[in-house]
Amino acid sequence: MTLAFSFLMSEAILLFSPHSSPVSKLKHQTKSRLHWVLQASCACCAVVGLGAIFYNKRLNGKPHFSTWHGSIGVVAVFGVAVQSVGALPLLYHKLAKGWSLAKLKRYHAASGLVVYLMGSASLLLGACSAWYTGIVGGYAWYLTALCPTIAALVIMSQVTDAYMAKKRLQS
Repeated sequence: MTLAFSFLMSEAILLFSPHSSPVSKLKHQTKSRLHWVLQASCACCAVVGLGAIFYNKRLNGKPHFSTWHGSIGVVAVFGVAVQSVGALPLLYHKLAKGWSLAKLKRYHAASGLVVYLMGSASLLLGACSAWYTGIVGGYAWYLTALCPTIAALVIMSQVTDAYMAKKRLQS
C-alpha cells in the first residue's frame, strides 16, 4: 500500500508537473502513457496489498476495517479502481459522447486528487497506529508523518494550479 500511494501514484501525478517532472521534455501523449503504466502499477500494488492485509487479518482472527486507517484505506483502494475505469474515456474519447476532453480531464484530475488525499490520509493514520508508534518513535516518526503530508500538499497545489488556471482562462 505504501508503495502504491507514496511512490507510484505520486510519481504518476507529478509526471504532468512542469516543475517537478523528471520527464518534462517528453510529449504529452508519452507522459499520458507513462501515467497510465504507473497508475496501473499503483492499482495492482494496492489490490495485492489489500489482499495481503485481508488474508493476514483473517489468519489472525482480527476484525477487518475496524479503524479509521483501514476504513479510509479500503475506500482509497476502491477509488483507485474507479479512477482506473473512469480514465478509459480519456484514452478512448469515443466512449464519452457529449463530453469535452477538457471537462473529462478536469473531473479525472479532481477525483484523482481526492483519491490521492484519501490514500495519504490513510498512510498518515497508519503512522499513528499503536503498532507503528511502538516500532518507530522520536524524530523518525515525525519524518514518517511529514512525508505523506508534504507530498499531499505539493500534489494538491500542483493539480489545483494546473486545472484552476485552465478553467480561469476558459471563463
